[in-house]
Amino acid sequence: MKKSDFAILLLPPLSNVLRCLTICFTLLSLLAAPIARAGFDEGVIAYKKENFPEALREFRPLADKGDVLAQHFLGIMYLSGEGVLPNYTEAVKWFRLAAEQGYASAQYILGQMYGKGQGVLQDYQEAMKWYRLAAEQGQVDAQFNLGFMYFQGQGVLQDYQETVKWFRKAAEQGNASAQEFLGAMYSEGKGMPQDYSEAVKWHRLAAEQGRANAQLNLGFMYSQGQGVSQDYQEAVKWFRKAAEQGNESAQGNLGSMYYQGQGVPQDYQEAVKWYRKAAEQGQVPAQVSLGLMYGKGEGVVQDDVRAHMWINIAAAKGDSRAQKARDAMAKWMTPTKIAKAQKLARDCEKNNYKKCG
Repeated sequence: MKKSDFAILLLPPLSNVLRCLTICFTLLSLLAAPIARAGFDEGVIAYKKENFPEALREFRPLADKGDVLAQHFLGIMYLSGEGVLPNYTEAVKWFRLAAEQGYASAQYILGQMYGKGQGVLQDYQEAMKWYRLAAEQGQVDAQFNLGFMYFQGQGVLQDYQETVKWFRKAAEQGNASAQEFLGAMYSEGKGMPQDYSEAVKWHRLAAEQGRANAQLNLGFMYSQGQGVSQDYQEAVKWFRKAAEQGNESAQGNLGSMYYQGQGVPQDYQEAVKWYRKAAEQGQVPAQVSLGLMYGKGEGVVQDDVRAHMWINIAAAKGDSRAQKARDAMAKWMTPTKIAKAQKLARDCEKNNYKKCG
């Protein structure tokens, strides 16, 4: 079984989720405001109803007068193209005005726009600057992205200890991504001594929030007895949760559990099912395993041609086990069968591994 690669990604592009967060943060800010401003409440109501032209008419005069929340809303609307054509330059303008007044959400988004080069030249140092200002105010997504920048060494020298510091702050606020990656840092011993028990703790918190990679890693740790007592049934449980979300590594590992009868009754047909799902996503170990099962007739009708096809595909990606198996199979297969298998492999790759058999 193979553990997932440790990789950290930037948060996804801003979308409708950002609209929801904007409304929530704004309403929280309003609770602290002793006096409602004329026009602003009407703008929020119009925005929530997706009456964007009306929202713009209410927010713009307030934003021109320096109202930080109205400025933030205008930034969102120009960024998302709500009531106006998308305009990153205008979005940056309004986010900057709100950010310079200390509004954490605007600082965070401005950091993202510098990091992605949206409306401004891409500038990791500027991204770091704005992420840090927001993170120091407790903005959880900024804390996560700041940790990411330290991990990658973008705009700053690579520093795993700073990575862990900021991931922990975000993780302790319940950010599932930060919990997952903090677990990976503990598992790999990056930025702190390796500690499987702590890795299990953070992976579990993220897994319980539905993070597929955390579910995969938690399943792996149960299968290996890392930080927990070895428990194949628990491993299967978490592999299945991740596999059902389409995680190819979890699908391959679940196939292995069925093949070996670990945590579940041995079932070659179920093994083939999960290996196939992973193989169709390009997972090399699953392609090898599926090919070997075709070769042995385990869970499928024995088929040297399909076996050679899958193993050849994996071998082309540099898998040494597959290369040896392919060369061994060629010794007893006829030239006609080999030619057919090679054609199927070419067709399979063209179809992105779908419906290959």
